[in-house]
Amino acid sequence: MATAILFISAAVLLAIGVPIGISLGLGMVAVAVGFNTTQISFLAQSMYSGFESLPLTAIPCFMVAGAVMETGGLSKRLVNVANKMVGFTTGGLGTVTVLACMFFGAISGSGPATVAAIGGIMIPYMVKAKYDRTYSTGLSAVAGGLGIIVPPSIPLVIYGVATNTSIGDLFLAGIGPAFVVGALLITMNIFLAHKNGYAGNGEKFSFGELAKAIWDAKWALLMPLIILGGIYGGIFTPTEAAVVSIIYGCIIGIFVYKEMTFKRILELLDSNNSFVGGIMLTFAPAAALGAVLALLRVPSALTDFLFSISDNKIVVLLIVNVFLVFVGMVVDTTSANIIFSPILLAALRPYGIDPVHFGLIMTINLAIGFITPPVAGNLFVASGMTGIPMEKIAFKALPFILAMFVALLIVTYVPESSLGLLRLIRR
Repeated sequence: MATAILFISAAVLLAIGVPIGISLGLGMVAVAVGFNTTQISFLAQSMYSGFESLPLTAIPCFMVAGAVMETGGLSKRLVNVANKMVGFTTGGLGTVTVLACMFFGAISGSGPATVAAIGGIMIPYMVKAKYDRTYSTGLSAVAGGLGIIVPPSIPLVIYGVATNTSIGDLFLAGIGPAFVVGALLITMNIFLAHKNGYAGNGEKFSFGELAKAIWDAKWALLMPLIILGGIYGGIFTPTEAAVVSIIYGCIIGIFVYKEMTFKRILELLDSNNSFVGGIMLTFAPAAALGAVLALLRVPSALTDFLFSISDNKIVVLLIVNVFLVFVGMVVDTTSANIIFSPILLAALRPYGIDPVHFGLIMTINLAIGFITPPVAGNLFVASGMTGIPMEKIAFKALPFILAMFVALLIVTYVPESSLGLLRLIRR
Protein backbone atom coordinates (compact mmCIF):
# COMPACT_ATOMS: atom_id res chain seq x y z
CA MET A 1 0.00 0.00 0.00
CA ALA A 2 2.79 2.41 0.94
CA THR A 3 4.53 1.77 -2.37
CA ALA A 4 1.33 2.45 -4.30
CA ILE A 5 0.78 5.72 -2.45
CA LEU A 6 4.36 6.78 -3.15
CA PHE A 7 4.12 6.25 -6.90
CA ILE A 8 0.54 7.50 -7.25
CA SER A 9 1.29 10.75 -5.40
CA ALA A 10 4.46 11.25 -7.45
CA ALA A 11 2.55 10.54 -10.69
CA VAL A 12 -0.20 13.03 -9.81
CA LEU A 13 2.35 15.72 -9.04
CA LEU A 14 4.16 15.02 -12.30
CA ALA A 15 0.89 15.23 -14.21
CA ILE A 16 0.27 18.77 -12.93
CA GLY A 17 3.76 19.91 -13.90
CA VAL A 18 5.76 19.55 -10.67
CA PRO A 19 9.47 18.72 -11.39
CA ILE A 20 10.26 15.04 -11.01
CA GLY A 21 12.76 15.53 -8.18
CA ILE A 22 10.23 17.43 -6.07
CA SER A 23 7.47 14.94 -6.98
CA LEU A 24 9.56 12.01 -5.77
CA GLY A 25 10.58 13.88 -2.62
CA LEU A 26 6.99 14.76 -1.67
CA GLY A 27 5.86 11.20 -2.42
CA MET A 28 8.47 9.82 -0.02
CA VAL A 29 7.51 12.37 2.64
CA ALA A 30 3.87 11.30 2.30
CA VAL A 31 4.83 7.65 2.84
CA ALA A 32 7.15 8.47 5.76
CA VAL A 33 4.47 10.52 7.53
CA GLY A 34 1.43 8.42 6.65
CA PHE A 35 2.88 4.92 7.11
CA ASN A 36 5.81 5.56 9.46
CA THR A 37 8.10 3.53 7.17
CA THR A 38 11.09 5.76 7.89
CA GLN A 39 12.14 9.07 9.40
CA ILE A 40 12.36 12.39 7.57
CA SER A 41 15.95 12.68 8.79
CA PHE A 42 16.78 9.39 7.03
CA LEU A 43 15.37 10.80 3.77
CA ALA A 44 17.48 13.93 4.17
CA GLN A 45 20.63 11.90 4.80
CA SER A 46 19.95 9.67 1.79
CA MET A 47 19.34 12.68 -0.44
CA TYR A 48 22.60 14.27 0.66
CA SER A 49 24.51 11.03 0.06
CA GLY A 50 23.15 10.84 -3.49
CA PHE A 51 23.92 14.50 -4.15
CA GLU A 52 27.55 14.47 -2.99
CA SER A 53 28.66 11.69 -5.38
CA LEU A 54 31.88 12.79 -7.14
CA PRO A 55 31.14 10.91 -10.42
CA LEU A 56 28.09 13.15 -10.85
CA THR A 57 30.50 15.95 -11.69
CA ALA A 58 31.34 14.14 -14.91
CA ILE A 59 27.82 14.68 -16.29
CA PRO A 60 27.88 18.50 -16.66
CA CYS A 61 31.52 18.34 -17.71
CA PHE A 62 30.80 15.95 -20.59
CA MET A 63 27.84 18.15 -21.58
CA VAL A 64 30.08 21.22 -21.75
CA ALA A 65 32.78 19.23 -23.57
CA GLY A 66 30.28 18.20 -26.25
CA ALA A 67 29.16 21.80 -26.71
CA VAL A 68 32.79 22.93 -26.96
CA MET A 69 33.49 20.32 -29.66
CA GLU A 70 30.42 21.37 -31.64
CA THR A 71 31.23 25.08 -31.66
CA GLY A 72 35.00 24.71 -31.84
CA GLY A 73 35.05 23.27 -35.37
CA LEU A 74 35.69 19.64 -34.43
CA SER A 75 32.34 18.22 -35.58
CA LYS A 76 32.56 19.42 -39.20
CA ARG A 77 36.05 17.94 -39.52
CA LEU A 78 34.77 14.59 -38.27
CA VAL A 79 31.99 14.74 -40.89
CA ASN A 80 34.59 15.44 -43.59
CA VAL A 81 36.59 12.33 -42.59
CA ALA A 82 33.48 10.15 -42.81
CA ASN A 83 32.54 11.72 -46.16
CA LYS A 84 35.96 10.99 -47.70
CA MET A 85 35.80 7.45 -46.30
CA VAL A 86 32.40 6.24 -47.59
CA GLY A 87 30.62 9.18 -49.24
CA PHE A 88 31.15 7.81 -52.75
CA THR A 89 29.11 4.61 -52.13
CA THR A 90 25.39 4.14 -52.79
CA GLY A 91 23.59 5.88 -49.95
CA GLY A 92 26.99 7.22 -48.99
CA LEU A 93 25.79 10.41 -47.36
CA GLY A 94 23.45 8.41 -45.12
CA THR A 95 26.36 6.18 -44.15
CA VAL A 96 28.43 9.31 -43.51
CA THR A 97 25.70 10.54 -41.16
CA VAL A 98 25.83 7.35 -39.09
CA LEU A 99 29.64 7.30 -38.94
CA ALA A 100 29.79 10.99 -38.08
CA CYS A 101 27.31 10.42 -35.23
CA MET A 102 29.57 7.65 -33.92
CA PHE A 103 32.61 9.93 -34.14
CA PHE A 104 30.83 12.84 -32.48
CA GLY A 105 29.24 10.59 -29.86
CA ALA A 106 32.75 9.68 -28.77
CA ILE A 107 33.28 13.28 -27.67
CA SER A 108 29.80 14.51 -26.70
CA GLY A 109 28.00 11.74 -24.77
CA SER A 110 24.61 13.23 -25.63
CA GLY A 111 21.93 12.13 -28.11
CA PRO A 112 20.21 15.49 -28.81
CA ALA A 113 23.61 17.24 -29.04
CA THR A 114 24.72 14.69 -31.64
CA VAL A 115 21.55 15.24 -33.68
CA ALA A 116 22.04 19.02 -33.58
CA ALA A 117 25.75 18.90 -34.44
CA ILE A 118 25.70 16.25 -37.18
CA GLY A 119 22.16 16.73 -38.47
CA GLY A 120 22.78 20.45 -38.89
CA ILE A 121 25.63 19.63 -41.26
CA MET A 122 24.39 16.47 -43.02
CA ILE A 123 20.70 17.15 -43.65
CA PRO A 124 21.39 20.05 -46.09
CA TYR A 125 24.07 17.93 -47.80
CA MET A 126 21.65 15.01 -48.26
CA VAL A 127 18.82 17.23 -49.49
CA LYS A 128 21.20 18.81 -52.02
CA ALA A 129 22.08 15.28 -53.22
CA LYS A 130 18.36 14.55 -53.91
CA TYR A 131 17.69 12.62 -50.69
CA ASP A 132 14.16 12.94 -49.35
CA ARG A 133 14.26 15.66 -46.67
CA THR A 134 12.14 13.75 -44.18
CA TYR A 135 14.23 10.61 -44.73
CA SER A 136 17.41 12.59 -44.07
CA THR A 137 15.93 14.08 -40.92
CA GLY A 138 14.68 10.71 -39.64
CA LEU A 139 18.04 9.04 -40.21
CA SER A 140 19.85 11.87 -38.41
CA ALA A 141 17.45 11.63 -35.46
CA VAL A 142 17.89 7.88 -35.08
CA ALA A 143 21.66 7.90 -35.66
CA GLY A 144 21.91 10.61 -33.01
CA GLY A 145 21.03 7.91 -30.48
CA LEU A 146 24.58 6.65 -30.95
CA GLY A 147 25.62 9.70 -28.97
CA ILE A 148 24.59 7.96 -25.74
CA ILE A 149 25.87 4.49 -26.69
CA VAL A 150 29.38 5.33 -27.89
CA PRO A 151 31.55 6.02 -24.83
CA PRO A 152 31.89 8.39 -23.09
CA SER A 153 28.12 8.44 -22.54
CA ILE A 154 26.20 10.63 -20.09
CA PRO A 155 23.46 7.98 -19.50
CA LEU A 156 26.18 5.40 -18.77
CA VAL A 157 27.63 7.78 -16.17
CA ILE A 158 24.17 8.23 -14.64
CA TYR A 159 23.61 4.46 -14.63
CA GLY A 160 27.02 3.87 -13.05
CA VAL A 161 26.33 6.35 -10.25
CA ALA A 162 22.77 5.09 -9.68
CA THR A 163 23.77 1.41 -9.49
CA ASN A 164 27.32 1.76 -8.12
CA THR A 165 28.76 0.14 -11.26
CA SER A 166 32.24 0.96 -12.61
CA ILE A 167 31.89 3.78 -15.14
CA GLY A 168 35.17 2.77 -16.77
CA ASP A 169 33.86 -0.77 -17.32
CA LEU A 170 30.61 0.63 -18.75
CA PHE A 171 32.53 2.82 -21.19
CA LEU A 172 34.64 -0.10 -22.37
CA ALA A 173 31.57 -2.34 -22.70
CA GLY A 174 29.78 0.30 -24.79
CA ILE A 175 32.18 -0.02 -27.73
CA GLY A 176 30.78 -3.35 -29.00
CA PRO A 177 27.08 -2.36 -28.85
CA ALA A 178 27.90 0.94 -30.57
CA PHE A 179 29.34 -0.98 -33.53
CA VAL A 180 26.32 -3.32 -33.55
CA VAL A 181 23.88 -0.38 -33.69
CA GLY A 182 25.99 1.53 -36.22
CA ALA A 183 26.37 -1.48 -38.51
CA LEU A 184 22.62 -2.20 -38.55
CA LEU A 185 21.74 1.45 -39.23
CA ILE A 186 24.25 1.56 -42.10
CA THR A 187 22.88 -1.72 -43.51
CA MET A 188 19.31 -0.39 -43.40
CA ASN A 189 20.40 2.88 -45.03
CA ILE A 190 22.16 1.06 -47.89
CA PHE A 191 19.07 -1.12 -48.47
CA LEU A 192 16.76 1.91 -48.59
CA ALA A 193 19.24 3.88 -50.71
CA HIS A 194 19.21 1.12 -53.36
CA LYS A 195 15.42 1.08 -53.23
CA ASN A 196 15.04 4.87 -53.52
CA GLY A 197 17.95 5.53 -55.89
CA TYR A 198 20.11 7.57 -53.50
CA ALA A 199 23.54 7.61 -55.14
CA GLY A 200 26.89 8.57 -53.65
CA ASN A 201 28.38 12.06 -53.51
CA GLY A 202 29.76 11.78 -57.03
CA GLU A 203 33.38 11.87 -55.91
CA LYS A 204 35.90 9.10 -56.52
CA PHE A 205 37.54 7.51 -53.52
CA SER A 206 41.05 8.80 -52.95
CA PHE A 207 43.46 7.65 -50.25
CA GLY A 208 45.19 11.01 -50.59
CA GLU A 209 41.98 12.97 -49.91
CA LEU A 210 41.10 10.67 -47.01
CA ALA A 211 44.57 11.08 -45.52
CA LYS A 212 44.30 14.86 -45.89
CA ALA A 213 40.89 14.86 -44.12
CA ILE A 214 42.22 12.66 -41.30
CA TRP A 215 45.22 14.95 -40.86
CA ASP A 216 42.95 18.01 -40.70
CA ALA A 217 40.78 16.27 -38.09
CA LYS A 218 43.64 14.73 -36.12
CA TRP A 219 43.03 16.88 -33.05
CA ALA A 220 39.34 15.95 -33.02
CA LEU A 221 40.11 12.25 -33.54
CA LEU A 222 42.61 12.32 -30.67
CA MET A 223 39.89 13.42 -28.26
CA PRO A 224 38.25 10.01 -27.60
CA LEU A 225 41.66 8.35 -27.51
CA ILE A 226 42.79 10.73 -24.78
CA ILE A 227 39.58 10.28 -22.76
CA LEU A 228 39.22 6.51 -23.04
CA GLY A 229 42.95 5.78 -23.07
CA GLY A 230 43.42 7.87 -19.94
CA ILE A 231 40.60 6.08 -18.13
CA TYR A 232 41.61 2.54 -19.08
CA GLY A 233 45.30 3.32 -18.60
CA GLY A 234 44.63 4.38 -15.02
CA ILE A 235 45.88 7.93 -15.67
CA PHE A 236 42.66 9.57 -14.53
CA THR A 237 39.10 8.77 -13.44
CA PRO A 238 36.04 9.30 -15.66
CA THR A 239 35.31 12.52 -13.74
CA GLU A 240 38.84 13.79 -14.31
CA ALA A 241 38.59 12.71 -17.95
CA ALA A 242 35.51 14.91 -18.36
CA VAL A 243 37.44 17.94 -17.09
CA VAL A 244 40.42 17.09 -19.31
CA SER A 245 38.08 16.92 -22.32
CA ILE A 246 36.82 20.46 -21.66
CA ILE A 247 40.33 21.88 -21.35
CA TYR A 248 41.50 19.99 -24.43
CA GLY A 249 38.50 21.09 -26.48
CA CYS A 250 38.95 24.74 -25.48
CA ILE A 251 42.64 24.70 -26.40
CA ILE A 252 41.96 23.14 -29.81
CA GLY A 253 38.91 25.32 -30.54
CA ILE A 254 40.63 28.59 -29.56
CA PHE A 255 44.29 28.19 -30.49
CA VAL A 256 44.35 25.48 -33.21
CA TYR A 257 41.12 25.73 -35.21
CA LYS A 258 40.49 29.32 -34.02
CA GLU A 259 36.72 28.93 -34.27
CA MET A 260 35.93 29.59 -30.59
CA THR A 261 36.32 32.58 -28.29
CA PHE A 262 36.53 32.94 -24.51
CA LYS A 263 33.19 34.75 -24.60
CA ARG A 264 31.58 31.74 -26.29
CA ILE A 265 32.93 29.45 -23.56
CA LEU A 266 31.19 31.55 -20.90
CA GLU A 267 27.96 31.36 -22.92
CA LEU A 268 28.23 27.55 -23.10
CA LEU A 269 28.74 27.33 -19.34
CA ASP A 270 25.70 29.55 -18.75
CA SER A 271 23.49 27.58 -21.16
CA ASN A 272 24.27 24.31 -19.34
CA ASN A 273 23.39 25.62 -15.87
CA SER A 274 19.71 24.70 -16.05
CA PHE A 275 20.51 21.18 -17.23
CA VAL A 276 22.98 20.64 -14.39
CA GLY A 277 20.49 21.98 -11.84
CA GLY A 278 17.80 19.64 -13.14
CA ILE A 279 20.13 16.65 -12.91
CA MET A 280 21.05 17.42 -9.31
CA LEU A 281 17.45 18.13 -8.33
CA THR A 282 16.46 14.71 -9.71
CA PHE A 283 19.44 12.72 -8.45
CA ALA A 284 19.18 13.59 -4.76
CA PRO A 285 15.55 12.40 -4.27
CA ALA A 286 16.22 9.40 -6.54
CA ALA A 287 19.03 8.26 -4.22
CA ALA A 288 16.65 8.44 -1.27
CA LEU A 289 13.99 6.64 -3.32
CA GLY A 290 16.31 3.65 -3.73
CA ALA A 291 16.76 3.42 0.03
CA VAL A 292 13.01 3.75 0.68
CA LEU A 293 12.13 1.10 -1.90
CA ALA A 294 14.69 -1.24 -0.34
CA LEU A 295 12.98 -0.73 3.05
CA LEU A 296 9.64 -1.48 1.41
CA ARG A 297 11.17 -4.62 -0.18
CA VAL A 298 10.14 -3.52 -3.68
CA PRO A 299 13.15 -5.09 -5.50
CA SER A 300 12.57 -8.48 -3.88
CA ALA A 301 8.84 -8.25 -4.62
CA LEU A 302 9.65 -7.47 -8.26
CA THR A 303 12.00 -10.46 -8.38
CA ASP A 304 9.27 -12.71 -6.96
CA PHE A 305 6.87 -11.34 -9.57
CA LEU A 306 9.28 -12.05 -12.40
CA PHE A 307 9.93 -15.57 -11.09
CA SER A 308 6.18 -16.13 -10.91
CA ILE A 309 6.02 -15.41 -14.64
CA SER A 310 9.10 -17.38 -15.63
CA ASP A 311 12.45 -18.50 -14.29
CA ASN A 312 13.84 -18.39 -17.84
CA LYS A 313 16.32 -15.52 -18.22
CA ILE A 314 15.46 -15.09 -21.91
CA VAL A 315 11.77 -14.53 -21.16
CA VAL A 316 12.46 -12.20 -18.24
CA LEU A 317 14.85 -10.04 -20.26
CA LEU A 318 12.24 -9.77 -23.00
CA ILE A 319 9.67 -8.60 -20.43
CA VAL A 320 12.11 -6.05 -19.02
CA ASN A 321 12.93 -4.75 -22.50
CA VAL A 322 9.24 -4.31 -23.36
CA PHE A 323 8.76 -2.44 -20.08
CA LEU A 324 11.75 -0.18 -20.74
CA VAL A 325 10.59 0.60 -24.27
CA PHE A 326 7.28 1.89 -22.88
CA VAL A 327 9.10 3.78 -20.12
CA GLY A 328 11.31 5.44 -22.74
CA MET A 329 8.20 6.61 -24.60
CA VAL A 330 6.79 8.55 -21.65
CA VAL A 331 9.67 9.32 -19.25
CA ASP A 332 12.74 11.37 -20.05
CA THR A 333 16.06 9.54 -20.26
CA THR A 334 17.65 10.90 -17.11
CA SER A 335 14.62 10.26 -14.90
CA ALA A 336 14.07 6.76 -16.30
CA ASN A 337 17.71 5.86 -15.67
CA ILE A 338 17.81 7.22 -12.14
CA ILE A 339 14.51 5.71 -11.03
CA PHE A 340 14.35 2.34 -12.74
CA SER A 341 17.93 1.13 -13.20
CA PRO A 342 18.59 0.37 -9.48
CA ILE A 343 15.21 -1.34 -9.05
CA LEU A 344 15.45 -3.48 -12.18
CA LEU A 345 19.09 -4.41 -11.62
CA ALA A 346 18.32 -5.56 -8.07
CA ALA A 347 15.41 -7.64 -9.39
CA LEU A 348 17.54 -9.20 -12.14
CA ARG A 349 20.56 -10.11 -10.02
CA PRO A 350 19.08 -13.52 -9.05
CA TYR A 351 18.99 -14.34 -12.78
CA GLY A 352 22.76 -13.80 -13.01
CA ILE A 353 22.57 -10.62 -15.12
CA ASP A 354 25.89 -8.76 -15.13
CA PRO A 355 25.43 -5.10 -14.00
CA VAL A 356 27.63 -3.85 -16.85
CA HIS A 357 25.69 -5.87 -19.43
CA PHE A 358 22.39 -4.57 -18.09
CA GLY A 359 23.77 -1.02 -18.24
CA LEU A 360 24.13 -1.36 -22.02
CA ILE A 361 20.67 -2.93 -22.34
CA MET A 362 19.26 0.00 -20.40
CA THR A 363 21.16 2.54 -22.47
CA ILE A 364 20.02 1.16 -25.84
CA ASN A 365 16.44 1.19 -24.58
CA LEU A 366 16.90 4.83 -23.62
CA ALA A 367 18.37 5.54 -27.07
CA ILE A 368 15.19 4.08 -28.57
CA GLY A 369 13.23 6.31 -26.20
CA PHE A 370 14.93 9.32 -27.83
CA ILE A 371 13.14 8.47 -31.10
CA THR A 372 9.77 7.10 -29.95
CA PRO A 373 7.01 9.68 -29.19
CA PRO A 374 5.73 11.32 -27.12
CA VAL A 375 8.98 12.20 -25.27
CA ALA A 376 11.42 11.58 -28.18
CA GLY A 377 14.11 14.19 -27.49
CA ASN A 378 15.96 13.52 -30.75
CA LEU A 379 12.80 13.91 -32.80
CA PHE A 380 12.04 17.23 -31.14
CA VAL A 381 15.52 18.51 -31.96
CA ALA A 382 15.29 17.26 -35.56
CA SER A 383 11.82 18.76 -35.98
CA GLY A 384 13.00 22.09 -34.61
CA MET A 385 15.92 22.10 -37.06
CA THR A 386 13.89 21.34 -40.17
CA GLY A 387 10.33 22.39 -39.36
CA ILE A 388 9.01 18.94 -40.34
CA PRO A 389 6.28 17.66 -37.97
CA MET A 390 7.57 15.12 -35.49
CA GLU A 391 5.07 12.43 -36.51
CA LYS A 392 6.22 12.58 -40.15
CA ILE A 393 9.85 12.20 -39.09
CA ALA A 394 8.95 9.26 -36.85
CA PHE A 395 7.07 7.52 -39.68
CA LYS A 396 9.96 7.91 -42.11
CA ALA A 397 12.39 6.73 -39.43
CA LEU A 398 10.47 3.49 -38.74
CA PRO A 399 12.93 1.22 -40.65
CA PHE A 400 15.81 2.66 -38.62
CA ILE A 401 13.86 2.29 -35.38
CA LEU A 402 13.32 -1.35 -36.33
CA ALA A 403 17.09 -1.70 -36.81
CA MET A 404 17.56 -0.30 -33.30
CA PHE A 405 15.22 -2.94 -31.90
CA VAL A 406 17.18 -5.69 -33.66
CA ALA A 407 20.39 -4.27 -32.17
CA LEU A 408 18.75 -4.27 -28.73
CA LEU A 409 17.89 -7.95 -29.04
CA ILE A 410 21.43 -8.80 -30.19
CA VAL A 411 23.02 -6.95 -27.26
CA THR A 412 20.47 -8.44 -24.82
CA TYR A 413 20.92 -12.06 -25.82
CA VAL A 414 24.56 -12.00 -26.86
CA PRO A 415 26.31 -10.71 -23.70
CA GLU A 416 29.71 -11.01 -25.36
CA SER A 417 28.74 -8.11 -27.64
CA SER A 418 29.22 -5.84 -24.62
CA LEU A 419 31.27 -7.92 -22.18
CA GLY A 420 33.67 -9.58 -24.65
CA LEU A 421 36.11 -6.67 -24.94
CA LEU A 422 35.90 -6.01 -21.21
CA ARG A 423 36.78 -9.60 -20.38
CA LEU A 424 39.60 -9.56 -22.93
CA ILE A 425 41.13 -6.46 -21.33
CA ARG A 426 40.78 -7.88 -17.83
CA ARG A 427 42.80 -11.01 -18.66
